[in-house]
Amino acid sequence: MSRLVPARARRWLRSHGGPLGSIVRVRTSRPEFVLTYDDGPDPVETERVLEVLRDESASATFFVLMTRAREHRSLVSEILAGGHEVALHGPDHRAISRLAYREVRDRTVSAKAELEDITGAAVRWYRPPYGLQSLTSFRAIKATGLEPVLWGPTAWDSREATTEQRVARALRGAEPGAILLSHDSYAGFADGGRSDSPPTVDRSALATRILAAYRERGLHARSLAHALTSGSPVKGIWFKR
Repeated sequence: MSRLVPARARRWLRSHGGPLGSIVRVRTSRPEFVLTYDDGPDPVETERVLEVLRDESASATFFVLMTRAREHRSLVSEILAGGHEVALHGPDHRAISRLAYREVRDRTVSAKAELEDITGAAVRWYRPPYGLQSLTSFRAIKATGLEPVLWGPTAWDSREATTEQRVARALRGAEPGAILLSHDSYAGFADGGRSDSPPTVDRSALATRILAAYRERGLHARSLAHALTSGSPVKGIWFKR
């Protein structure tokens, strides 16, 4: 899409998706943003992030991998018990944008059912690994009853960077209803990821810094479900392969 559509039109499409749109932010008048975490749960990092969120009276949406969730079922329950939301990041971290419709649909149906068995509740949201999706994979995900959710600002915590660079990046686009991408783990080869070299990052310390920076702007972290109780989803076109 980037080669065929002018930059100004791409920016417009990112918030005017219509039936082909993925959720990219929340339209709200409340002083809150949506905090999301990908690639967990992790028995060390997720626990530490949960402690920070509890201390900050914040809530978040955790997009979990089934390679992790089935191994750490009790941690998924702990996330829910802390007032947070659990969503699906996939059966593993393989990019789905070049997979066939039936393969995406079938593997996602299976992962959704397995996660709902663990949580005991309906799973509503899906985030494609790496943020990569095609029109074919988008249609397949929608066919499972899930809504694709992407993001605006990012904590830059899946790559090497300084804490200052990560906080600055997380603040780009900081506004009510913004969806912030963060990670509570790193998807390596065992999860179907592309690399086995996680970045150097203290995830709990980074969470503390980012929450404080957003708080200085009058914004508090909430899960997507919580934000939508008083707001409405904004959908934009997001196709990357």
